[in-house]
Amino acid sequence: MTLLFHISDLHFGLEDRAALDWFRDIVRRDRPDAILITGDLTMRARSREFAAACDWIGALDVPVTVEVGNHDLPYFNPFARFFYPYRRIRGIERLVERELDLPGVAIVPLKTTARAQWRLDWSKGWVTKKALAKTLAAIDALPPGTAALVTAHHPLVEAGTRGRALTRGGTRALRELAARGVAAVLTGHVHDAFDLVQPTPAGPIRMIGAGTLSQRIRSTPPSFNELRLADGTLAVRVRNVEKIATPDMQIPDVPPDALPPREPGEPVAPVRAIPPVDPPVH
Repeated sequence: MTLLFHISDLHFGLEDRAALDWFRDIVRRDRPDAILITGDLTMRARSREFAAACDWIGALDVPVTVEVGNHDLPYFNPFARFFYPYRRIRGIERLVERELDLPGVAIVPLKTTARAQWRLDWSKGWVTKKALAKTLAAIDALPPGTAALVTAHHPLVEAGTRGRALTRGGTRALRELAARGVAAVLTGHVHDAFDLVQPTPAGPIRMIGAGTLSQRIRSTPPSFNELRLADGTLAVRVRNVEKIATPDMQIPDVPPDALPPREPGEPVAPVRAIPPVDPPVH
């Protein structure tokens, strides 16, 4: 049996220190085989935020692999965003898209962040043909019988139009990943947990999202996903600071943005722990 912890959206700068301490204590007690972080280590990609994130991650003392999120690209410095977007993450550079030696399991990264896009909202995802080809090549090179888990920051769904798509190229990516029998796609970004099966022309594929360990909650308290893989079966448990049952922590659909649900019809977890006002942004 392989035990993995899937965390996301730490947002140092607006981190939840109590939630981070709670998670660290669980890691020390349960000793997972690895921790998978699916992006947004920081709030505004500031040097001090990355320094704090790197110190915290480095102290976990278990194998870690990290994906980069949209908040991890320089926000106030266009020159750095275009030419040196990952310079401030060098403290844990060796962990970014790191290959992990796990028996029978492969963690395969898929880049969904972009320095710029042909739309106003650059916080949304984009799976380029080059990024997808790199991921597919890594999957195709795996030994037979290996369970592949793909890690990305943005959920690979599109909302009907190119302008509103949460992740451009997501539909194509899901189809190609389903064709290769990927066990699941692990993502973050929306700050609520989910465990959904998405139909594609190549067959169904499982999408698993982690919540947040920051102050920027949506409709659930801070949480992370505990993944147990045994005999070809992947089980998900949403562990959270308030000990709410997993089904009550998961939203029934992926929202088109990463904002708290305010309008009728937006996905909300049964626990409905929606903050009365939007979380702060500094």
